[in-house]
Amino acid sequence: MDLATGAMGSLLPKLFELLADEYKLPKSVKEGVRSLEKEMKSMHAALRKVAEVPRGQLDEQVRLWAAEVRELSFDMEDVVDKFLVRVDDDSEPATNTNKLKLLIEKMANFFPKLKTRHQIADAIKDINKQVQEVANRRGRYTVDNIVARIAPATTIDPRLKALYTEVTELVGIAGKRDHELMNLLSEGDNVSRKKLKIVSVVGFGGLGKTTLVKTVYDKIKGGFDCSAFVPVGRNADANKVFIDILLDLGMYESHLTMLEERQLINKLRERLENKRYLIVIDDIWDEKLWEIINLAFSSSNNFGSRLITTTRIVSVSKLCCSSTHHSIYQMKPLSSNDSRRLLYKRIFPHESGCPLEFEEVSTDILKKCGGVPLAIITIASLLASGQQVKPKDEWRVLLESIGRGLTEDPSVEEMLRILSFSYYDLPSHLKTCLLYLSMFPEDYEIRKDRLIWMWISESFVQCEKAGASLFEIGETYFNELVNRNMIQPVYGYMGTEVKACRVHDMVLDLISSLSKVDNFVTVLNGTGDSMSSQSNIRRMSLQNVRKEEGCQATPLESVSTLQVRSIATFEPAAIGLMPPFLSLVVLRVLDLNGCGIGEHNLGNLGSLLHLRYLGLAETGISKVPEEVGKLQFLQVLDLSSNFDIKELPSAVIKLRRLMCLLIDSRCKRFLDGLGNLTSMEVLRDITVDSISTVKELGNMKRLRELGIRFDNLSLELEEAFVESLGKLSNIQSLVINFDGDEILADILGERWMPPRSLQKFVTMGDVKFSTLPAWIRRNPSHLSKLSKLLICVDQVGQECVEILGRLPALRSLLLVSFRQSGPLLVVAGGFPCLTSFEWFCQPP
Repeated sequence: MDLATGAMGSLLPKLFELLADEYKLPKSVKEGVRSLEKEMKSMHAALRKVAEVPRGQLDEQVRLWAAEVRELSFDMEDVVDKFLVRVDDDSEPATNTNKLKLLIEKMANFFPKLKTRHQIADAIKDINKQVQEVANRRGRYTVDNIVARIAPATTIDPRLKALYTEVTELVGIAGKRDHELMNLLSEGDNVSRKKLKIVSVVGFGGLGKTTLVKTVYDKIKGGFDCSAFVPVGRNADANKVFIDILLDLGMYESHLTMLEERQLINKLRERLENKRYLIVIDDIWDEKLWEIINLAFSSSNNFGSRLITTTRIVSVSKLCCSSTHHSIYQMKPLSSNDSRRLLYKRIFPHESGCPLEFEEVSTDILKKCGGVPLAIITIASLLASGQQVKPKDEWRVLLESIGRGLTEDPSVEEMLRILSFSYYDLPSHLKTCLLYLSMFPEDYEIRKDRLIWMWISESFVQCEKAGASLFEIGETYFNELVNRNMIQPVYGYMGTEVKACRVHDMVLDLISSLSKVDNFVTVLNGTGDSMSSQSNIRRMSLQNVRKEEGCQATPLESVSTLQVRSIATFEPAAIGLMPPFLSLVVLRVLDLNGCGIGEHNLGNLGSLLHLRYLGLAETGISKVPEEVGKLQFLQVLDLSSNFDIKELPSAVIKLRRLMCLLIDSRCKRFLDGLGNLTSMEVLRDITVDSISTVKELGNMKRLRELGIRFDNLSLELEEAFVESLGKLSNIQSLVINFDGDEILADILGERWMPPRSLQKFVTMGDVKFSTLPAWIRRNPSHLSKLSKLLICVDQVGQECVEILGRLPALRSLLLVSFRQSGPLLVVAGGFPCLTSFEWFCQPP
């Protein structure tokens, strides 16, 4: 499924399936289905061509026709899906006759009017009629003959991290802006320096305000008693801002969300009393919001505290700095030299610089970027396709397309127009994946694996080769969006892995606008304004729900939920807006991450028969309903960070399509029959003490990621574990945890031979090896993809260091040892890719 073609990509295979003999459709109906399939293939191709043309350049009639076909494809897929849904009652396989009877019974729950094959036939006939009417209209319109490009599988461009470093330097260090800002924070005599000082950084979107302030914050926060960096954004809730500050300050009290505004202000004032603090409030849009936030910061603080705000709005910055003691820092665009440096850094290799033939056109393009870093990076990504620089004539075409640019019109509209070039340059499937990010709120850190699984559950990720991993294909989509600077990577603890992403607020503006126009994502907050004009909602994002609004579920009753495919909630109060599960008859994705729902809100969960993704992380539930076993299409079940779940229901082993199961290691009682889940690719973080359960892991041939914790690791259990690991030929990530008396894992070290696919090996807690594992010692080059290694070894010597240095892809190494045999040296050519190294040598 993608934005350009609606549900066509997933619909066509289902039409083919509908022709299977087991459904016993009459011959005339099968002919109707074949006719549908043929016509929809033709429309599919036409829609792909339409998608290559920017919306503003499309003929209005063509645009309306394309929208009509997309909506029709959704309706068709819903009808077909409801018919194809299987009945699985764990009994012996039914005969075709019995299966059809069961199907018809099941369909009665969905289709009051479609209880027999004849009525299915009527539905097909009606759809065919609609399709023919749409097809006839197509003949009167013209579609430009543009061929869609398929994006190749890719990894994240290694230059990207350097590029983001370069942006930081240009926004801060190279322009001496960080020094200017730090001077503002520290100026004054001894008396004035002790007073609370507020500095507000102001400038339009894309200038790098957040980058500059974060650079300064990271440099100086060590000189303060406590610090916090909190993003705000539009339509922000003061309570959430206060809670985020308290969390950053280390206050993790569970009742914070229950407190009122006055109570939170008092809590924050108490927390900051008699402390020298540094707090950043990033991206304030509303003057009234600032007036409320400011109540939490006492002007009588005389410990040298500093408060930094960023905003696009001059009046907000003036309000922040209403006292003469405070300062406003006006953010200005990059200089010509710095702009040129940033553009060339992205496009050309360091050693060659800009070829002479590109100098004139690049200068003209940079003039139109107006010194705005976001615009420069966006344009640079268009001009550098992969590792190749586009021809000069394409640079000229782009120059003419930009128009006036930001030099004459530094407005939001002009910035969005520049960003739209990058959007329309994306292949069709990447456009869809990018637009899905409009489901997430502003400044939200989106976990990479969560996002990719949601794409998969919506059928955005298509597998063209048998046996290929959908997740790995989705990962190439993610990496390509990073490479094109459409999303910003967020690196993990050791700075070597991309764990998440953020969307720049200007990019979010663009994709939110496009999503709204194409009815792709609908953002609701429960207010009358947000609900009044909504119909045929496909994807529902519940955001910025105030506590008092969240208690009223009635607004959503006026909204049609029969076609909703995704629901995501981002506020605890949003659970009050959730429509009844019984009304969500085609729902694929349900993400309630972070909402304190309680078990009482999971009634009728088993009615969501088409559900692929169920996100219940951090929801506070203590029990998983047995009804989960009815979700036969479920691919992802995220139960992580629910510390009160002690066991899983036995019904989970019925989920034969389950690919990802995330639970908390406090869940001690695991399932018998685990080996039945043969589609599993990701299993974290299970606690195991049973030999039979460990043996069943060996049946999960597709497993790529395993996080496992042992309470007791006997010799027999370790041997069974090593035997099962030997059967997992696709394992990429293995994390082993043991908390108790220190154990030696030498059987694992000596007998296991990991596959070449291994990328990450981590031991935690009290797991220790006597010496470097044999599977590393024997042939380091065999581990050609191992990039992250966290390991505890009793004794480390020179030979150990030299062997580790021959791991060709190792980027992150954390080594714990108890003894060191003499001085250790890194030989020339060792550790060719290492970027992060930590070594803890502890006494035994």
